[in-house]
Amino acid sequence: MSEKDPDFGISRLDQESVGTHGWQVRFQRKGVRQGRFFSDTEWGGKQGALETARKFRDQLLAQAGRQDAISSGRSVRIQTVVTRRNQSGVVGVSKISQRSAKGDEYHFWQASWTSPDGTRETIRFSVKKHGDEVAFELACEARHRAIR
Repeated sequence: MSEKDPDFGISRLDQESVGTHGWQVRFQRKGVRQGRFFSDTEWGGKQGALETARKFRDQLLAQAGRQDAISSGRSVRIQTVVTRRNQSGVVGVSKISQRSAKGDEYHFWQASWTSPDGTRETIRFSVKKHGDEVAFELACEARHRAIR
């Protein structure tokens, strides 16, 4: 399977015994393994989960390409529109930090929105787990999907 294959790095997981159905993204670049599971239930069905898995995979591949470009001396810039009230450039998406009881600091990109019943909803994506850019993109996608 090559990177030109639309499902490169993506495999289907169906485990009836534990009720797990979804798509797993997995691949390795320069010795670093990347991966995430996309549940059919969480992403609006089999097709929605597959599309989200492909986007996530493509973002990881693009990020790997940007890292290759940076390490080879080429400069890559990403523009965002930042205001005094919104430092991420995207409404409802913010970077937050939390300190554990041990004093360790963890960073997340968080998406926030109000559900139709009026409750405040949030979801966080770990910078340590996904990297800063991918965590930001996942938060943006989650908010966009939630407010549709």
